[in-house]
Amino acid sequence: MARVWDVPVHDSTRVRDARVAAEGAAALAGLDESRTAAAALVATELATNLLKHAGGGRLLVEVVAPPTGHDGAVVAQIAAVDHGPGIADVPAALVDGFSTTGSLGAGLGTCRRLADDFGVHGAPGRGTVALARIGAVPKAPAVGARAGGINVPFAGAEYSGDLWTCVRAAGRLTLMLADGLGHGPEAARASTAAAGELRRSAHLSPADLLRRLDGALRGTRGAAVAVAQLDPRAACLRFAGIGNIGARLYEGGGWRPLLSRPGIVGVHRPATVPQTELPWAADRLLVLHTDGLPSRWVPPSGPGLLTADPAVTAAVTVRDAGSSARPVRDDTAVAVLSPDPPDLP
Repeated sequence: MARVWDVPVHDSTRVRDARVAAEGAAALAGLDESRTAAAALVATELATNLLKHAGGGRLLVEVVAPPTGHDGAVVAQIAAVDHGPGIADVPAALVDGFSTTGSLGAGLGTCRRLADDFGVHGAPGRGTVALARIGAVPKAPAVGARAGGINVPFAGAEYSGDLWTCVRAAGRLTLMLADGLGHGPEAARASTAAAGELRRSAHLSPADLLRRLDGALRGTRGAAVAVAQLDPRAACLRFAGIGNIGARLYEGGGWRPLLSRPGIVGVHRPATVPQTELPWAADRLLVLHTDGLPSRWVPPSGPGLLTADPAVTAAVTVRDAGSSARPVRDDTAVAVLSPDPPDLP
């Protein structure tokens, strides 16, 4: 099930909670002692930065699939999200010695060195997202895209009924987002069953996978599920969904919705499941989200949109859809499929 540590950081007593959360995620990810210590230090630094520079925020810690969907691999992911003053010059903030508070200025630079992946998004007046992944993943040829996401459990619960995962199989990258009916452990069991079936059946097309999932989720509450699959050889993105998973594709400088069919996988699947096929290129970006986001959320924007880490883009989406005074109304998950950055082989 999707175990998420949602740690509100509004005073120094919560820094220890952030460290403990990172150690818990490292244990679930099977990290060794050295990488567990690295995860704990990254969480400590990010939590401390929230207090110093933003007046507080939240740390979201979980175990996720790596951006490449490498089969069987998982990593610990630590995201610090705030609605503070933001960062005007992100590259400068990553240099050791840079500080706006008179401190040593080693926090973000330390995190970048310790993490296997690290990204920061800072928008003046809107806040900052800093995200680290700890856990080495074997190198694999690029497939034209990376996947990432963020998960916020309802009311600080241990488990989220929403779950995203990505799997690489048969030369394709498949991203799935499932929203178990309701929230809590039973909802989490439904979405976990969907993720397990994806790992067994990632060779199927999205429409065929949804049909397979309908049988796998029988006996659970059922779930809304959306599946996006990138076939780099055909430069094609295939999409199919059942239920209220939102999907928006960025192309040609604008956003277009991708539609799912009404229903609940495992409870009431429609007789036909249409599959949308679209060209995929370096100027495309796909955002999937559960209904925890407000209905009028605004898609992410900015010059670094297409080159940002997909999990950072997901966290920015969640941050900008709410505020520190308006908590999420349900389990909330956002998953993003973004093009490989130009410097990848």
